[in-house]
Amino acid sequence: QVQLVETGGGLVQAGGSLRLSCAASGRTFNTYTLGWFRQAPGKEREFVASITASSTRTYGGDSVKGRFTISRVDAANTVYLQMNSLKPEDTAVYACAAVNGYTTSQRASAYSYWGQGTQVTVSS
Repeated sequence: QVQLVETGGGLVQAGGSLRLSCAASGRTFNTYTLGWFRQAPGKEREFVASITASSTRTYGGDSVKGRFTISRVDAANTVYLQMNSLKPEDTAVYACAAVNGYTTSQRASAYSYWGQGTQVTVSS
C-alpha cells in the first residue's frame, strides 16, 4: 500500500503562487509515476500533470501549461506542484495519485493510489 498526503493548499489572490506537496509512504517511491489531478465543484476530475520515475513530465491542457511545474524528490518521497500566475478558474480540490511503473496516461483510472486532496481557492 501507498499512502499519499497532500499539503500546501489555501486561499490566494489571482496572479499569486502556491506550491503543493504530496508525501508518500508505505513503499519504495522511486519506481512510481506520480500525478496531480483537480476537481472543481460541479465539474469532472481533470488531469493536471504527471512525472515518471525517469522524470518524464506530462501536463494537462493549455490551461496549465507554462504556469504549473511538477517535480519530485525521491529521497524525500515527495512530489511537488508549483503553481504560478494562478487564476480563479484554478480553484479546485487538488489530489495527488501514484502508480507503480511508467505511464503518461492522463486518465484517473491509470493510477492506483490517491490522496485525500487539498483545497486551492483563487480569489479574483
